[in-house]
Amino acid sequence: MTDLRDAQQKGLIARTPHFNTISNTLEDDEITATLRDLITQSSLPLKAVECDFAVDSSGFTSSRFVRWFDHKYGAVRQQHTWVKVHLMCGVKTNIVTAVEIRDKDASDTKLMPDLVDATAKNFKLREVSGDKGYGSLSNYAAVSRHGATPYIAFKNIHSGRSGGLWKKMFHLFQFNRDEFLAHYHKRSNVETTFSMIKAKFRDHVRSKTDAAMVNEVLCKIVCHNICCLIQEAHELGISLDTIIRQRVA
Repeated sequence: MTDLRDAQQKGLIARTPHFNTISNTLEDDEITATLRDLITQSSLPLKAVECDFAVDSSGFTSSRFVRWFDHKYGAVRQQHTWVKVHLMCGVKTNIVTAVEIRDKDASDTKLMPDLVDATAKNFKLREVSGDKGYGSLSNYAAVSRHGATPYIAFKNIHSGRSGGLWKKMFHLFQFNRDEFLAHYHKRSNVETTFSMIKAKFRDHVRSKTDAAMVNEVLCKIVCHNICCLIQEAHELGISLDTIIRQRVA
């Protein structure tokens, strides 16, 4: 509330909203689509810069707990619930281009095609990197159908018998490991992206309901993208005002 009153005094907002307004708004399911669209729109000014992308997931803890009875030890256990965020980002600027938020037990590998397709709508994909958890034929196909090369680490149980692009990348991984890793380690930038978000906007959510927790995390990502745009406007000399005016027109 102090920040909002300060914003009103500076003329940034017309009036200070009621202290419950933000909480009530976050609980509205209808703003989820708007926040997701804001993430997409805030990434577009960097579409000429980013062509290599990385994918990963991470959790944001909440103040809610789940409890269960552990029959083995005869005691009640509890742990925090969390919001699991799956996202794709550019490896140069850390801009988030696509995001999926599901339950805490959602599979990483099954959500990768959606992230790839959403990013490919606005960006030209050249490379997509991910850890072993994303190693599947469907993910390789999702990347290759957009003309990009997947650099996804292989598990010990994997082999090159599936053929096609999988076989080609498996042989590169096995017999030219240095070249493969030079591309694969771009994946570290998605961990940097999560670190940036959590360092600036905290690694937990204050909301209580499921819808509000999702919207709160989406707000963090919108703010992160804005920070990336400001940074790149200075580093790369990108005129964001011109781009925004063009998009509005």
